[in-house]
Amino acid sequence: MSRKLGVLISGRGSNLKAIIDAIARGDLAASIAIVISNRADAPGLEHAAKAGIETLVLSHKNYRTREEYDHALVGELKQRGVELVCLAGFMRLLSPVFVDAFPNRILNIHPSLLPDYPGLHPQQQALDAGATVSGATVHIVNAELDAGPIVLQRQVPVMPGDTAGTLAARILEIEHQLYPEAITKLLTSA
Repeated sequence: MSRKLGVLISGRGSNLKAIIDAIARGDLAASIAIVISNRADAPGLEHAAKAGIETLVLSHKNYRTREEYDHALVGELKQRGVELVCLAGFMRLLSPVFVDAFPNRILNIHPSLLPDYPGLHPQQQALDAGATVSGATVHIVNAELDAGPIVLQRQVPVMPGDTAGTLAARILEIEHQLYPEAITKLLTSA
């Protein structure tokens, strides 16, 4: 029996697509129970729909507080038996309400070698710092932003003349390999 994932997105969903493709190839022994976006215009919803995966738009704007929104998210995920939550470009900070509902069972992917360059614009942060390497990190989400235990990391060289955009594109290619591997690692160690 495959393990049930819930994937949260806000945008293009390229990491979601990488997870869907890894499952389809048989490289990831899991199924996606639901994809939830906080934005109705998130292009990633199309990836899920094309793969026959249930989608739900749950706008944070319909809730008075972050905690109310997170309660609603938790309810939708638990209703579908989700065991592992994967954040794939979900541009919302999660409250303790959400983190405590899935202890050590929320993964996030971040385009830097954490703990370096947490938060927004990590590629530009790396360039501004004169870094010679950057990369991607999959980590377990805890109460602190981009500070949970690291599951997997992979390096990407920073090339002379790189812009935030060119570096981001190379890191994204690595992210698409790394995220399914990290999900497998977490599911097999659980």
